[in-house]
Amino acid sequence: MPFDAETLAQRFRRLAPAADHCSLRVVEERSETISVRQDQAEPVRTSLDHGGMVTVVDGDGIGYAATSDLSDAGLAWALAQAAQWARLARGRSVFAGQPPQLPQPRGRYASATQRPMRWSKAERIELLMRESQACRIDPRIVDWQASLWTLATQQMLIGADGGEPALQSFDFTIPSLHVVAHGDGVTQTRSWGGRYNGYCQQGGIEVIERSGFIGSGRRTAEEALQLLAAPNCPSGRMDVVLMPDQMMLQIHESIGHPLELDRILGDERNYAGTSFVTLDMFGRFQYGSPLLNVTYDPTRNAEFASFAFDDEGLPAERSFLIKDGLLLRPLGGSSSLQRARRLVPELAGVATTRACAWNRPPIDRMSNLNVEPGESSLQEMIAATEYGVLMKTNRSWSIDDSRNKFQFGCEWGQMIRGGQLAEVVRDPNYRGVSRDFWRSLTMVGQPDTVEVMGSPYCGKGEPNQAVRVGHASPACRFSGIDVFGAER
Repeated sequence: MPFDAETLAQRFRRLAPAADHCSLRVVEERSETISVRQDQAEPVRTSLDHGGMVTVVDGDGIGYAATSDLSDAGLAWALAQAAQWARLARGRSVFAGQPPQLPQPRGRYASATQRPMRWSKAERIELLMRESQACRIDPRIVDWQASLWTLATQQMLIGADGGEPALQSFDFTIPSLHVVAHGDGVTQTRSWGGRYNGYCQQGGIEVIERSGFIGSGRRTAEEALQLLAAPNCPSGRMDVVLMPDQMMLQIHESIGHPLELDRILGDERNYAGTSFVTLDMFGRFQYGSPLLNVTYDPTRNAEFASFAFDDEGLPAERSFLIKDGLLLRPLGGSSSLQRARRLVPELAGVATTRACAWNRPPIDRMSNLNVEPGESSLQEMIAATEYGVLMKTNRSWSIDDSRNKFQFGCEWGQMIRGGQLAEVVRDPNYRGVSRDFWRSLTMVGQPDTVEVMGSPYCGKGEPNQAVRVGHASPACRFSGIDVFGAER
């Protein structure tokens, strides 16, 4: 970091006003993206961003102020601004006369990086160039791109009341590759690792090695050509086997967002929407079939949103949100949970209040949200399907503002007939209602079907915040789903 943690903590505490709570969250992030498109290296994109966010609580008022100036003058300005906002909010805040109880930050965290990313720019370009050139197998391949995005993030949380600053250090690695094929008026895209950088993990060179990125260029181009020649996906009610790179999106949209507690409380209704979930459902509502087990797990090694404590300082631990299909707890941190407990005193939450950058206040976000593995092999799921389709890799999504009715499309489909994989089909889509869909879950893949994926781009909040989330999932089978092709 561009400062000494101990010295900064001393200066902040010397300047901090008397308040019910006062803290400083400082973030530094270095980002580098290297890309090769159609065998041409594109300009390298690098950035360095750092600054701090002050939080002050005065009675039931809470105030924030951000600054990139971490000198005494910059900190004093931010503290004065945050204190003024907190005073102005007294008696007008959502905490309704009860001072928000924010935790005192404690702890350490560092990504379990095995091989730090020390490749030179030339070495990274060489890797991407090999994969790019491997895509050029047919004149119908009209566009292709390989990229590697790496980030190094350090974060410090300081409480005005003393104690060691809480420190977290993250290494993120995101390889991606996309191929576009066109012929006879049809265009198809095939993405390695997901169209939206789905293969993203914490770590360094080992992420690239274990991901299968090396050698992905030719395989992805071959699949794009297969889709070009494939028939359109048929329409009708049928069983569906979703692979992890599509389960990731299904989890994200129809479990993650509806369980965010600030959304349930109505905070997001004019931008990101509300939720079909209500406070009285926790502990009572059958969200899915008894095979559905969903955990919030910020402790999982290498997953994209693993951490030791959230951005309000609450210690993180693995918890079940849904167990045996029963809804147990929301994705709500200290601030939202305090409000919700006025209505449901026994409600349990998790440490998942996060901000996307130093100049944004933390809000309730999903982090690592995973479907736990079951007992079925992929072959058993296919064999149990008389008529259906196996789908991979999300390409489009639409869901209503209460995160209930949805329609999702995939890049890759393969028909299942009589318990056997059959022909490849293009443009497979399916739709449903969140509760009914998860209740149709009939088989859950065993651990060897699990993939650890995620997204760098989960958007929410005003002003907008795009945060990193992780999703680990096995392959899953659903019965009686409304499936349709693109021509319908």
